[in-house]
Amino acid sequence: MSIETARGALADDTVNELAAGLRGSVVRPGDDDYDRARAVWNAAHDRFPALIVRCAGTADVLRAVEFARDRDLLVAVRGGAHSIAGFSTCDDGIVIDLSPMRGALVDPERRRVVAQAGMTWRDLDHETQAFGLAVTGGLISSTGIAGFTLGGGVGWLLRLHGLASDCLTAAELVTADGRVVRANTREHPELFWALRGGGGNFGVVTSLEFELYPVGPQVLGGLIVFPLDQARQVLTGWREATGRMPDELTTVVNLTTAPPLPFLPPEVHGTRVVVVVGLYAGDPTAGEAAVAPLRALGTPIADVMGPMPYTAMQTMLDPLWSAGAHNYFTSAFVEPSDAAIDAVLRLHLTTPTPASELHLHQLGGAFARVPAEATAFSQREAGVLCNVVARSADATDFGAHVDWARETRREIARHGRGATYVNFTGDADEDRVRAAYPDTVRERLTRVKDAYDPANMFRLNQNIRPSAAA
Repeated sequence: MSIETARGALADDTVNELAAGLRGSVVRPGDDDYDRARAVWNAAHDRFPALIVRCAGTADVLRAVEFARDRDLLVAVRGGAHSIAGFSTCDDGIVIDLSPMRGALVDPERRRVVAQAGMTWRDLDHETQAFGLAVTGGLISSTGIAGFTLGGGVGWLLRLHGLASDCLTAAELVTADGRVVRANTREHPELFWALRGGGGNFGVVTSLEFELYPVGPQVLGGLIVFPLDQARQVLTGWREATGRMPDELTTVVNLTTAPPLPFLPPEVHGTRVVVVVGLYAGDPTAGEAAVAPLRALGTPIADVMGPMPYTAMQTMLDPLWSAGAHNYFTSAFVEPSDAAIDAVLRLHLTTPTPASELHLHQLGGAFARVPAEATAFSQREAGVLCNVVARSADATDFGAHVDWARETRREIARHGRGATYVNFTGDADEDRVRAAYPDTVRERLTRVKDAYDPANMFRLNQNIRPSAAA
């Protein structure tokens, strides 16, 4: 008996030998838990890997990488399994599943945490908030820490402490040639530069070390909902207010369709609305003055912004973003000019499903103060990141929804420099990669790729192709 792959057969005895050498486990087609193990958050990607290696630690990752390299298997690396473009899974190849690796060691005196790459933001926040500390994390708590950080990491602490990748102080990874490498500013510094925004191109990251900051446990956060007929007023007022906001306050405007939430009047459910979401990461009492301009943007339908635990803010949006829907994201960095606001308002009226949305992420603050050349994430000059979301409960007309998102992004991108955010890119095509990195950054990333993965073993990502494959 054997497992058939696109590149040949994997004999059962070979797979059994791999499994015997693991502290974790191997899941293969026909196993009782295969369908559960192969499922990812984004149901738009229904793949059938030949093997899923559930790694218990770095040694298991080493064996999985060696096994895949020796047999020329396609490799997908999975942490939180949220990859919008479907890079957390594959057909016929091997999935290196890090999700069992969820340990963390917090050093509250040094304000550092070493976190295994299978952790989600819910996991990590739980560990760090025990000491009143945090790092910029995902807006949805089931998101994995590794992919999020390697692509940049836009979260509620962005304006106060920068991207998640700006908070990264070191990373351990397994390279294509089977080495375990520690990268920081002293060891493998070019690799460390590339890991902060260059994605999963350079190996399997097994642990990340972050600088932590005092946050919470109580913060001021939440959301304010405005009716559609106040949308222009809200957006233009928000644009003006952002220029005066303290770095402790990070906001997002969400143009969406009102879900049936209990604090919204029933007659609002299913109507288009504008939602201002924000977090003030300092003293909640001081935050009241900072968020007052948000409350004055219009006449709210609902205002549920107030003191709450930081962990509550980090999980607040989770019920709206559960696994199993079809998702496609794309993005553009823009300047919120009058013309850009006109475009966003017009395109909001064209969203194809109630769950499809336009998000305007406020940037600036600590994010903008990081020198462009300091990390591979170099899009520091933009004022706003617009995320375009196509989301539906099933596959019905999903191709048309993706077309809507792509055309929407093209129109919005005219109001910026054409750049995109690598983590909010639902496509694997080379044009989207080029839009994520300036030429000089991409060339430098290629040199790092040449040094650590010259055969492009790790290509299921927003791929930086090595010179030999160019």
